Amino acid sequence: MFGLSIIDIIVIVIYFLVIIGIGIWASRRITNQEDYLLGGRKFGKLIQTFASFGQATSADGPVGVATTTFKNGAAGIWSSLLMVFSTPLFWITSPWQRRLRVLTMGDFYEERYGSKKMAATYAIVAAIGMMGLLSVGYTAMNKTIMAITPKTVEDFNVEEKKEYDQSLILHSLEERDYTSLSEPEKQQLEDLRILNPSSVFSYINESALVWIVCLIILLYAVMGGLEAAFYTDMLQGFFIIVLSIILIPFSWMKIKSLYGTDAGESAMEILHQKLPQSFFDIFGSPTIIDFTWYFIIAASLVAGITVVTQPNQLVTSGAAKDEYSARFGFVTGGFLKRFCTIMWGVIGLAAILLYTGKVQNPDLIWGYATRDLLGSLNIGLVGLMVASMMAALMSTADALMLTVSGLILHNVYRPIMPGKSEKHYVWAGRIFGGLFLIGGAIVTTQFDSILEILKFVWEFFVIFAAAFWLGLKWRRANRQGAWSSILVTLLAFYLLPVVVPVVFPSIRTNETMLIQTQSEPLVKTYIACEADVEENRKTIEELKSIDVNDDRMAENIKPLQLGDKFDVTFVLPSKAILWSKQPKKNANGQLEARGYLFPELFLLQSMGANLHLKPYALNETIRLMIRLISPFIILILVSLFTRPQTDEKTRRFFLKMRTRVKGNGLEADARDVQEAYDNPRKTEELLLFPNTSLEVYKWNKQDITGFLISVGVVLIVLATLFGAVNMGK
Repeated sequence: MFGLSIIDIIVIVIYFLVIIGIGIWASRRITNQEDYLLGGRKFGKLIQTFASFGQATSADGPVGVATTTFKNGAAGIWSSLLMVFSTPLFWITSPWQRRLRVLTMGDFYEERYGSKKMAATYAIVAAIGMMGLLSVGYTAMNKTIMAITPKTVEDFNVEEKKEYDQSLILHSLEERDYTSLSEPEKQQLEDLRILNPSSVFSYINESALVWIVCLIILLYAVMGGLEAAFYTDMLQGFFIIVLSIILIPFSWMKIKSLYGTDAGESAMEILHQKLPQSFFDIFGSPTIIDFTWYFIIAASLVAGITVVTQPNQLVTSGAAKDEYSARFGFVTGGFLKRFCTIMWGVIGLAAILLYTGKVQNPDLIWGYATRDLLGSLNIGLVGLMVASMMAALMSTADALMLTVSGLILHNVYRPIMPGKSEKHYVWAGRIFGGLFLIGGAIVTTQFDSILEILKFVWEFFVIFAAAFWLGLKWRRANRQGAWSSILVTLLAFYLLPVVVPVVFPSIRTNETMLIQTQSEPLVKTYIACEADVEENRKTIEELKSIDVNDDRMAENIKPLQLGDKFDVTFVLPSKAILWSKQPKKNANGQLEARGYLFPELFLLQSMGANLHLKPYALNETIRLMIRLISPFIILILVSLFTRPQTDEKTRRFFLKMRTRVKGNGLEADARDVQEAYDNPRKTEELLLFPNTSLEVYKWNKQDITGFLISVGVVLIVLATLFGAVNMGK
């Protein structure tokens, strides 16, 4: 049925029955909002680890890394490894989130700045951002299951066959050295890059699949709350690790069977022999337009600062029984994902050799590999992979759903509808959670690729970054500064870019607004391997066949031998500068901008910056840094020129934040906080700069040791990455 065997379907059904059963069991243990939204704040290190891992790892993880690696080589692994540099920071910030002692991140803005309206604003805006994060998983799951259940060429309709043929032509042109293309071929390449035709079509309707998954999550997470989500995260975490490993041995066995010799080489040795050297460039690959070293640094900085402002991070850390469980689980779960990321990249490298020429759309490579490597065994492994992919999505979706449910319930609905019973609020939360899942499914259709959505999520929470960080660490930050920072950033970077093109639609076809990068040809020198020699031979033969009476073009290409040094000219595709999506031709044949506008880059271009002459990654880096720095500057300036916020509620907030959560129970913790209120001078012992307005805490032995170990693990992750990519070299 749809390309799945009976045993595959049985595996999927059993898995779904188990997690729905967990949801029903957990629903009977819910008595109030704290049980539903934070599981009673009782989870230890093991569950916190898998909860963090589950939230950080959706279906986009393996699919996205395999996609970018298949398309761009080892440098594509950075699409999911960016956060590795920020992970040690979470050892320090996770206890802060537990120490907040609030139900939602919206409560922080209300308590710190004394504004229910700010809390409600955060709840609504954050819900939109979380829909974007959820849509990444929906997209990745769809791509994979489409590739597992593909139509045969014989079943294509007329339009699908036409698009399939175009994808084959695009792939053929992409594979050739740009200098060997004729002028008509170069134009054809540009046109097909804009069209971006698909090569795989599925029997399964993508929209129907999304709604089926929505229904399953509704059945177990909406009913069972965070406790159901965390317990299923443990089960789903196991499945995610399985899917990270299971394809590697099968892909290596196939490589050895197809390309091995009597010399007994390993699969990785064969990869290094067969694939061009450029595919093993971890930094600086000429084919990776997004992940230059400077973009990696900028994106890591932005992600590290904004991720702690996301509402789901508070839920994960806030549900821990103590600070140590919060920090241990968050950091360990994060590192677990980093090691899985490397395994996904290894699968992507193997797929380059096995499936180049067979799969034109890199987004489908994970599903194609699953079907090819596991399907013939007929022992339920394809069903296990489908269940694992859905598990990866649902482990993220359930926690995000509960996060948004709590935000809207506690910071929007409850202030409007006060005095209702706990049962009423729990059911209202379930309804809001269901609406969030539906919204995420709708947002999925608004982006072209997984990477586009990821960039949107990385950047989105800069809206609240300054208000969060300075609100915690600078007592001089006040309500006026926070509001100015939030509203100006929201208006300038997110509302106007959407509204302006709607009010003035002509700007989408304005030639000035359609500027794209004009990358200079990049020449790199490599040592010829078997793949290079074979590609060189094919290119010469193709050029000779163009005109048998004129083979002068072929004579200009020197035949390669193994071990020869040779130059390759790369001309990267032009990329839109002022818009979030690539332009496409409309019904009138005009090139039309798509997505939302980047006003900061428009301003720089208007000032003569000539962004079209700069690399795409540099433009993106500049844009990210402007968005990160601007809200901090606004908040600092406004706060300095307005009155300090010195009310009793603000004073108590900082006294509470200086009081550690020791894990002795909620009553004991309440006594510790009251003692801080009664003896404020004693809490100043925790401050590094007690006579200033800075709330910088002294590090204890646990802080120092854990941070240094985390830095060490980062080095181990990087060493593992370099070792895995260069294994067999």
